[in-house]
Amino acid sequence: MKRILVTGGAGFLGSHLCERLLNDGHEVLCVDNFYTGRRANIVNFIQKPYFEVLRHDVCFPLYVEVDEIYNLACPASPIHYQFDPVQTTKTSVHGAINMLGLAKRVKAKILQASTSEVYGDPKVHPQPESYWGNVNPVGFRSCYDEGKRCAETLFFDYKRQHRLRIKVARIFNTYGPRMHPDDGRVVSNFIMQALRGKPITVYGKGEQTRSFCYYEDMIEGFLRLMASPDDFTGPVNLGNPTEFTILELAHKVIKLTKSKSKIVFKTLPHDDPTQRQPDITLARKTLKWKPKVNLEDGLQETIEYFRKLKTDP
Repeated sequence: MKRILVTGGAGFLGSHLCERLLNDGHEVLCVDNFYTGRRANIVNFIQKPYFEVLRHDVCFPLYVEVDEIYNLACPASPIHYQFDPVQTTKTSVHGAINMLGLAKRVKAKILQASTSEVYGDPKVHPQPESYWGNVNPVGFRSCYDEGKRCAETLFFDYKRQHRLRIKVARIFNTYGPRMHPDDGRVVSNFIMQALRGKPITVYGKGEQTRSFCYYEDMIEGFLRLMASPDDFTGPVNLGNPTEFTILELAHKVIKLTKSKSKIVFKTLPHDDPTQRQPDITLARKTLKWKPKVNLEDGLQETIEYFRKLKTDP
């Protein structure tokens, strides 16, 4: 049994990670300031004897004793991270510094949940880890993109300067139950609009592409990365390499929900990436990892979750 800290543990991915670690027999400390995390995400296992919840903001130091740290704390949807962009940058940068400091003090292994947004609007397709990206440093999305890039820098500097055992995962679009219904991300947006019978909002012509990974596959990727040899640090892409246009996704959601919603087109947001597809060669080779859940099966599970959420009192 390990004592494992998960920051952002009441969020979408964080809560699933906490549950998986508990089921694997570990003691889990879930840390969250509940800015975007929700108690509803952890209610099913909050009473388990080896689970502990601590309301705390990672922008401030934390003094606990743990064996491993998964640093997932940061709002991940544009609506949430653009609401308070200064705080978003602080969460990524100060949060990384504080969690790295904790890992250094207790000699813990630490994993950073980075993002495909470090590639910006890519000029290389699909995106390998060797690509340095095409990021606007002064745009509306920069608080998140550059915050995560700086966090990666800090992780590798702590490794070089303090010999810290680090892991860096670059997460591509991930979806599934426990997503916030109003987080503004494309999967939750489309499903909620379809279930409510509202128009499906597609930006631009819907020709921009994304690759969608189901949460179960992503959590397995986290665990395999954390368990990999110490000399493998990443960064490593974790995501589903099967690419879809946003318009294709909209039609799939309408079909699976049996909705009568119509598709409406709006102006493309500033700095919205036109392509997003991971090159997962490194993850396949080193972690023996690849996604198993196809988009239709994952969407069906997610739709049922949101359908229940919509009908709950």
